[in-house]
Amino acid sequence: MRCPFCGSDDTQVKDSRPTEDKAAIRRRRSCPNCGARFTTFERVQLRELTIVKKTGARQPFDRDKLARSIYIALRKRPVEPDRIERVINGIVRRLESAGESEIPSDMVGQYVMEALSQLDPVAYVRFASVYRNFREAKDFEDFVGRLGADPD
Repeated sequence: MRCPFCGSDDTQVKDSRPTEDKAAIRRRRSCPNCGARFTTFERVQLRELTIVKKTGARQPFDRDKLARSIYIALRKRPVEPDRIERVINGIVRRLESAGESEIPSDMVGQYVMEALSQLDPVAYVRFASVYRNFREAKDFEDFVGRLGADPD
């Protein structure tokens, strides 16, 4: 593991333990070159996933990008970080178990929309505004109106 501070390839693991949800290994590392300490996480990856964008462009799946978008939608909302991590892990598992190595970006967006609709209605609307590319206030009004009309 390369040191994020000085770039040295020679880092040492000082402590390893599973995360609370047992989905990853947390490793405390130190760099003998500069003395810096940092943490890494090791997760199981079932397969290499590639996201196929609407334009046809392909890029490797990035769990951190998925997590960032969910955390942005949930900013300042009363949702525990453990629940958010469980949602992210669930989406990643669904993608990995889909049986395909190339996943359309629409599928990822749909999984996030489903998860946020169950987790927090405000985050759901926030994410939908970006995902569905709302351009004016009427778009919000129509979307929220459909939410209020849903029988569930």
